[in-house]
Amino acid sequence: MRLFLVLLLTAVACLAQDKASILALDKQWSDAIIKGDTATLDNLLADNLVYAHATGIVDTKASYLAKIKERRQVYKSFEQHKPIVNVYKDSAVTFSYVRVTGTNQAGIFDDKVMLIHFWVKQNNTWRLAAHQTTKIDKLP
Repeated sequence: MRLFLVLLLTAVACLAQDKASILALDKQWSDAIIKGDTATLDNLLADNLVYAHATGIVDTKASYLAKIKERRQVYKSFEQHKPIVNVYKDSAVTFSYVRVTGTNQAGIFDDKVMLIHFWVKQNNTWRLAAHQTTKIDKLP
């Protein structure tokens, strides 16, 4: 019984640590998009990234990094609200509400969106494999 309790507590502690790690990675990602830090983004993004914008445009890792580097996608602010993290062994999903501002090929944007990130552990390192935003009328 004691061994079971120790294993259970260890599993809970690991899960909490993974959730905190994923939230920290989401923060690294948002800091990097604001700064236009393509080196950090290159390290965070999976090579087979699917990056689906609220506009319906879908980017690969290469096309998204090019937009950031060439300043065709510039983020001015990023405010994340009510983040939720669910970890599933070597993958994790984050969900949050976000207000994001900046400029892109269509001009200035000031969007309120729901954001989903899908993180995968590859070679013992978490990578962002998918990004999806959906426009909403107001933040909760």
